[in-house]
Amino acid sequence: MTTTAVDTRSWLQPSRLEDQDTLVRSEPFNFMVAKDMLPRDIMPSLLDDFPQLKGAGYLPYEREECGDAVNALIERLVEPEFADAIGNNLGIDRISQYPTYVSISRTLKKRHGRIHTDGKSKIATALLYLNGDWAQTSEGCLRFLNKIDDFEDTVVPEIQPVYGTLVAFKRAENSFHGHLPFEGERRVIQIAWLVSAEDKLRKSKRGRLAHKLKQLQIWLGEKFGGSKPAA
Repeated sequence: MTTTAVDTRSWLQPSRLEDQDTLVRSEPFNFMVAKDMLPRDIMPSLLDDFPQLKGAGYLPYEREECGDAVNALIERLVEPEFADAIGNNLGIDRISQYPTYVSISRTLKKRHGRIHTDGKSKIATALLYLNGDWAQTSEGCLRFLNKIDDFEDTVVPEIQPVYGTLVAFKRAENSFHGHLPFEGERRVIQIAWLVSAEDKLRKSKRGRLAHKLKQLQIWLGEKFGGSKPAA
């Protein structure tokens, strides 16, 4: 992992979210999709500094587990200037005023990706993908959907989780999203803006407990020769 100072001024420019290439929709719920949000020349540093997570799915962001480039990227994501630009596309005024909860995923199991809307503690969610390439497959590609029980009833074409693609959506009773089952490496940083500080505290405690339990299960499996648990 890198340990040098990182200049993020050229990263994640708010003006890019106003480009005509950025997809912004308000029906059936508010969401946006922006591609090529990161310079290609910093990709090696971001991939090198991505945490070696033990366990699949989204795990709580721990600064000490990440290198400088990833930490700087997350700081940039939650800066008021950039966060409010995301909120403007979602119809949310000053989204930066709300508490944030950051989580990171490096790998997935087949059970991940079911269709859901997110819990009511979330106001909005942003996903920044950091995968260099993606196979020509629908597996693991994000879909915004019209129904909670139909992966084929898409609102827009599915979104490949490739490097520099930023997706955000406002939580609603019909903000259905998910992806077809995928197992393997799929790097993504998730920022959730929450209703209250109490919700952040609760999510943090629950996330850290789940993380520790996964680490314990993996350690026990390795120590006693059993198979690793499905995360």
